[in-house]
Order: sequence, then structure tokens, then C-alpha cells
Amino acid sequence: MEKLTITLPTREFPGDYTCDGADRSPPLTISGLNDRVSALAVIMEDSSATGGGTFTHWIIWNIEPVRILPESLAKEPEITFPVSAVQGVNDFGKIGYSGPCPQPGPPHRYIFKVYALDSTIDLAPGATRKELADALSGHVIQFGNAEAIYSR
Repeated sequence: MEKLTITLPTREFPGDYTCDGADRSPPLTISGLNDRVSALAVIMEDSSATGGGTFTHWIIWNIEPVRILPESLAKEPEITFPVSAVQGVNDFGKIGYSGPCPQPGPPHRYIFKVYALDSTIDLAPGATRKELADALSGHVIQFGNAEAIYSR
């Protein structure tokens, strides 16, 4: 599988991208997309979640292949501007991006996993992470990730 290079604007989340601020989705720069990519999908998770598991903050798919996923995407099941995409339910029970909101303590690690797909996937808005993971199977042709930390 070919690698993508994913870049965040910072190594540590500023408050604006968290529940302590405007809770806006951060921009992602995506480098290395090949010509066969039809769509992108992103899963953002807290790999330091309480209880040892992962906590999903964002699932979005059928993103048109873009070099920059802009910040502040609408928290709607389907968006058409500034990019077209479909979003699902995160572990807060909400549609779209919900930023870091950890308990006070050591920093948590947040990972943005970006999947480049050979086609769009047939998955209804509001789907769960498991449904997205199942739908991605057999369609991922490139992958990359980036991470940032946040603590309160």
C-alpha cells in the first residue's frame, strides 16, 4: 500500500480545535495522492482514552480528493462546501467533528487516519465507525496519519 503524508498545522491542539474553544475541525494537508484515488476517508481517534480503548472523535468519508481538507467543516451529515463529504456519528453521539475534551491530566494522543480509496463507498450519513471500517475494506489504496496532543 502506498503511503500518504498527512500534516497538521500544529503538534499540540490550540484551544480553538477543542471543546474548550470553538470546537472547529483542523485543516489537514494531504501529500502524495495518486491519480487512482476517487475519494478520501478520515477517522480521528483518541488513542489515550480512559479505560485503555480508543475514542472516536470524527468519521468522514467520500471526501473528494483534495490536497488540503479545510478547517471548520460543518457538523452536518452531508456537506457540499468547501468540499463534498459524508459524516457519521462519533463516540460523543454527534455528527461530524468533536474535538479533544479529555479529563485533566497527562496529554492525550489524537490520531488522524487518512484513507485514499479506489471508489466512493455506499454508506449512509450518520453511520458508525464500525460500519465505516467495514465499508472501507477492499477499497483502501493509500494510507497516512498524523497526530497531535492535548491536555487540560
